[in-house]
This record gives sequence, C-alpha cells and structure tokens, in this order.
Amino acid sequence: MTEASNDGDGLRGFLRTFLVGLCMGSADAVPGVSGGTVALIAGVYGRLIAMITAVTPARLWSLLRALVPYDGRVSSADASAVWDELDGWFGVALVFGVLTAVVAVTRAVHVASRNSPTLLFGFFFGLIAASAVILVREIEVATPFQAGAALVGFVLAFLLSGSGTFLRTGGLLVVFASGAVAVSAMILPGVSGSLLLIILGQYTYLSTTLTRFVDGLVAPLTGGPTDQVVDTGTVVLVFALGGLLGLFTVSRLVRRALERNRRATMAFLVALVVGALRAPVERVRVDVGFSAEVAVSFTTAAVVGGVALLILDRYFIDLDLDTVESR
Repeated sequence: MTEASNDGDGLRGFLRTFLVGLCMGSADAVPGVSGGTVALIAGVYGRLIAMITAVTPARLWSLLRALVPYDGRVSSADASAVWDELDGWFGVALVFGVLTAVVAVTRAVHVASRNSPTLLFGFFFGLIAASAVILVREIEVATPFQAGAALVGFVLAFLLSGSGTFLRTGGLLVVFASGAVAVSAMILPGVSGSLLLIILGQYTYLSTTLTRFVDGLVAPLTGGPTDQVVDTGTVVLVFALGGLLGLFTVSRLVRRALERNRRATMAFLVALVVGALRAPVERVRVDVGFSAEVAVSFTTAAVVGGVALLILDRYFIDLDLDTVESR
C-alpha cells in the first residue's frame, strides 16, 4: 500500500488523519490489533515514523525561537517552515484521534471491568490468543539466537503476567515506566500497547484512572465532584510523560534492534504476546476465582474475541512484518 503524502493538508486531509487516529487509538486501547498495524493498513505508517524521527531538540528549539519574542521578534514564516518539517498538522490530527478513541474505549473497559470482569478478560484472552496465532505465522525462527530471543520474551511476559499485584501497587514509577513501554509499542505493527499494560498489571488501573480524570474535568458542567481531578491527573500526567519518553527513546531502540536483527527482535516481541496469555487468566483467578460457571463464561468470551480478530485478519488486515525494518 502506498504511503499517503498529503493526507494532513487541508480540512479533508485533517479529518481523514483524525479518523485513522480514531482507528489506531481504538486498536491500541484493547489487546489484539496494534495501532501500528492500523497505520500500515491505512498507508500512513512511513509518514508516522518520519514524523516521530523529525522531532529533535534542535527543531523544537527553532520552533520555540520563532514563536517567542525573546530576541525582539516573532517569525511566523520560520515557525511555519519548522512546523512543516515536523509534519505538525498530521501529528495533531493523528494524536487528537488517538486520544479521543482511548478516552472512549477506556470508559467502556472501566464499566465492563466493574460489571463483567470475567467476560472482559475472557474476551481479552481470545484477542491475545488470536493475535499470537496471526503473528506466529509471520515469523520464522531459524537460529539458536532467534530461539533464545523468543524464549526470553515468553518467560519475561509470563513472569510479569503473574506479578500483577506487585506491579499494580508500584506507584508512579511503575506508571511512568508503563507509559514509556506502552506508547512506544503503539508504533510497532503486531504489538498492542494495551497488551503490555496488561502484562504490567496496569491496564484496568489506568483505564479507571483516566475515566475518573475525564469525569472530574467535566464535573463543573454536570454538577459532579471535582476533588478527584488532582490525584487522577497526576497519574495521567506521569503516564503521558513516560509515553513521550518512550515514543522518542524506547521506540528508537526497538527500531535499531529491528535493523540489526529483525528476525530475533520480532521473535522476542511475538513471544511477549504468547507469554501474555497468562495475564487475563491470572486476573480472573485473583479477582473473581474460577468455578465451572466462571470457566464457561471466560471460555465463551474468549472464543468470541478470538473469532472476531481472526475474521478481521482474514478480510481486513494485511499485516506484513517484513515491512517494519525498511520503514
């Protein structure tokens, strides 16, 4: 699929990019299809990577100098030139769409986690399992080093998936690290940021926190309480700062690893998905407890989630992991 070259130009391009952002955010807010996969399908993956790569301290400083009259002048022409180099309107439209989708989806997850946790995490198990099947088909483990990378990824995800109680009480440092890891994963086709949050035991906590934060922001309009804005806002801010760090550092490290040994890196990332299958099972075991009724509900929801993702893969998703290295 060819890359979109002018999708961010004009209102029509802005709206199209916003819709792509909505799809990316929706995909990354649930474990399964990643935002990077959606970007590939929509034909904007290369442009997304180019935009992220274009953000450097030098360009940001040039933009600030052009906008702030600290030396006695403001240059709209210089600011516009730097903004174009950053592909600014494309980035604004994409981020706006992603954030809108994340807020909407996390609210639905918040409600489901309170009312039907077994069905929610069963559905997530099915999504993760189907995602693992799809990704395993796309990789080839041909050397001992690649097999070792896959084993490390699986063991790491499996062990972390069982330590969710510790990680969920790890405080702001864990939230910051979760933001760095999850947001950097958004640009990797095949790996969902929300899946990594589930592995780290932060998914439900952060979904609930974001929902409470948004409720607090709109409380003055609805007459609701606003006392939760500061506490929840602190968590959201720390996660966002971690996300920015991850987007401009961790994602670059992953891309360098892909360039040096794509097969081993993808084997590690795919093994993370397989190992993460423990996370939703562990969550139901700890929070609900397994019984015959719970097992049936969990399995039914898992089948629904898995079949839904496999249908999407069959008819709508054209995932080619070989393109990740060259973008």
